[in-house]
Amino acid sequence: MTVRLRAHHLLCMLTYVGRGYSPAFTANYDEIVLRLNAGEDAVLVEGPDDICRPLLGENPHAHCLNARVGQRDTRAASALSYWLGQAIDTGHALHLDKRLIERMRSAFAEGKTRKACLGCEWLALCTTVARKEFEGALLAPDLRE
Repeated sequence: MTVRLRAHHLLCMLTYVGRGYSPAFTANYDEIVLRLNAGEDAVLVEGPDDICRPLLGENPHAHCLNARVGQRDTRAASALSYWLGQAIDTGHALHLDKRLIERMRSAFAEGKTRKACLGCEWLALCTTVARKEFEGALLAPDLRE
């Protein structure tokens, strides 16, 4: 299987420490991180993705559907494409191995991809996690890669 991710969630996952909008959201996110850590690939999608799924079930007007979130995806895809030197757009498949995660975290910590995070309610938490060198972040692909 492949994990379906929207572009800004590529940034969110870098600092994910097990907090979320609801218990169902967090449990789902934990499962997705486990799948990615086990080597499952991701594919970029437009709009709500596998991480959003519990929110859509809880609220038909979930923020995942807002235009602002779509704009966040556009900014994230643009920033990641630039810093990774490869197109990050809908349909693009990614293998989130240790090397790629380290590159994305470096760009994130240096503020090179943070424009995508403007207006996000989790910005302060993610900034704190990045400042602490991603201590406690759950995304940790197999170190043998």
